[in-house]
Amino acid sequence: MTLAGVPQWIILPWLFILGACVGSFLNVCIYRIPRQERLWDQLSGLTNPPSSCPFCRHRILSIDNIPLFGWLFLRGRCRFCRHAIPTRYALIEFFNGLLWVLIYVLIVPAGYQTTVQQSCLWSPLSPLADPALNFTQQVFLLHAQYLYYLIFIEALLVATFIDFDLYIIPDGSTLPAICVGLCGALVLGPLHLWPVWFQSPSTLSFFQQLVPDSVPWLLDGSEQPAWLKSHVHLHGLLSSVAGLVVGGGLVWLVRVIGQRVMHREAMGFGDVVLTAMIGSFLGWQPTVIVFFIAPLCALIGVVLTLFYKREREIAYGPYLSIAALLVLLLWRPWFSKSEQWFSLGPIVFVQGVVLFAMLALTLMLVQFLKRVLGFRDPAPAIVDWTAGDQLAFFANKEDSVASILRQSSNWPGAASGQGRQFTDRWRSGAR
Repeated sequence: MTLAGVPQWIILPWLFILGACVGSFLNVCIYRIPRQERLWDQLSGLTNPPSSCPFCRHRILSIDNIPLFGWLFLRGRCRFCRHAIPTRYALIEFFNGLLWVLIYVLIVPAGYQTTVQQSCLWSPLSPLADPALNFTQQVFLLHAQYLYYLIFIEALLVATFIDFDLYIIPDGSTLPAICVGLCGALVLGPLHLWPVWFQSPSTLSFFQQLVPDSVPWLLDGSEQPAWLKSHVHLHGLLSSVAGLVVGGGLVWLVRVIGQRVMHREAMGFGDVVLTAMIGSFLGWQPTVIVFFIAPLCALIGVVLTLFYKREREIAYGPYLSIAALLVLLLWRPWFSKSEQWFSLGPIVFVQGVVLFAMLALTLMLVQFLKRVLGFRDPAPAIVDWTAGDQLAFFANKEDSVASILRQSSNWPGAASGQGRQFTDRWRSGAR
């Protein structure tokens, strides 16, 4: 099942090349986006100024910008100043090319004897299961989903590396992707993994006995509203908006509860926006699964880095990204395990309220036990900043006024400002 009957062994090498080229652009995004504060400055700074060496400021030649080969040809060093070029640039280009290939293999089944059910995105409730679709429409839908979720994964990659480096998730790495998620769902329609609303009558019949007769509408209705299938573009937009609201709302509630109970920031607002971006692509049900899997990924990451990295704060964005990628690529086997829970209809929201209440009570209990046992949260360390520290700071700062004056003139005030005037006079024998 390939595009226009082209064999997959021809498509995959070109996907690797394109992925490596896009990986070169991702390196630019990772480096430049966090250097600006405003969203427009972050986006406009991706193309201006042109790429240059951060050490000697020489313009990078076009031949040196060829993904992978440019780095290998220069042997990992700048052509002009011979300063080392980080190996991570080449690794991101290489693994991004592999990522493009891997995602295509998992989403688009290979061969002409395969069916759409072998795609990792397939489920009985997905648009791919619509019996009205012919073979050509199925192939088009698979490739549309591939491009749609590829943009999503690239945005996750940029946010992950920025959060790893600086513990921030700038708007430039999330808000443009949210726009793509909403617009893509509106224009292309059925790209969601799950309908925006689904409830199983057989499961709800059990709960109807527990609901008063005065409010039977809470557990009444068919599996899906009829208008969802007749208005596919509106359905796609609603699914994306619902995912955005639920994803951002879940992390925002954790942020608010943690701040009220523990009196310090539990989650950064960048994590809120990142989860909203995840929801705009996946829909609200898969985003809830991401919300529960991300802490497990974070726990594994903390345990693996416990022996050489002891920090109270962690970058949570990468673990949200890993959980989202796992849900996307393992959706077919995970769907059957989550179908029964999400088919409960309104009961799902009641369960959510109970879980957040339990979260708040658990945090309050932990704080109470810490006070009873005499544990106190460590206060931030107060460091005395002496005059010598200030002088050393400006002496070592490359773009300080003292450094500029030292390079451009012999003005004696530069040495005086750095506290070395008399030392220089003594070394030179002056009186």
